[in-house]
Amino acid sequence: MGKDGQPKHRQAARELRRRSAQRQPAERLLIVCEGAKTEPLYLREIRQQMSLPSANVQLQPAAGGTEPLKIVDYAEYLFVEGSREREIHPRSFDRVVTVFDRDEHRTYQPALKRVTALNGQLVNDERVRVPFEAVVSVPCFELWLLLHFEDVFAPLHRAEALARLRVHVAGYTKGQGSHWAVTRERLDVASARANALMDAGHTAEEGTQPYTSMHELVHRLLHLKDQAA
Repeated sequence: MGKDGQPKHRQAARELRRRSAQRQPAERLLIVCEGAKTEPLYLREIRQQMSLPSANVQLQPAAGGTEPLKIVDYAEYLFVEGSREREIHPRSFDRVVTVFDRDEHRTYQPALKRVTALNGQLVNDERVRVPFEAVVSVPCFELWLLLHFEDVFAPLHRAEALARLRVHVAGYTKGQGSHWAVTRERLDVASARANALMDAGHTAEEGTQPYTSMHELVHRLLHLKDQAA
């Protein structure tokens, strides 16, 4: 018998119901990516492995080109207007994340400023202000993958990032799948290296020193699995 005279299995069931009632619902995330293949494939691999429903994680390539400002504008449009074709209801997210590279994009800095302006200004279907974020890589997404295998502190061109990555991942090409499967066992190493770049003062806004915040998005997705459990 339990402390209150109730059978222990009833106490356990009651405690489980109490914890379930207190558990916060999993965050609903809208992610809009620059690339039509590489980044969405990588993030979809994580979503599939974690069994995260699309109701919680919507991954969309940007419409209208790869310029960062167009990506931000499209993310705002999808959040506010929704899309019947993509089965996205208006304002049905708790967080909006845009994913793009520094590369040589002319609207990179304006895009960062637009993200800052939108952050906390949009209201969702629960009348809650929504974080609006940019997850960027300088010079490109391949830097994030490269950090799984080696330190990078000096500026590098995207062509160099690709060449160095191919030393570790034979035959790597953009738009190819299985990048999560190849790198996930070294996630902690890559995250530590990405944090080290931030600690060294590298920022998205500076835009010339190697930088990525992709690890923050990856860990957010992994945490969603715990929320949904």
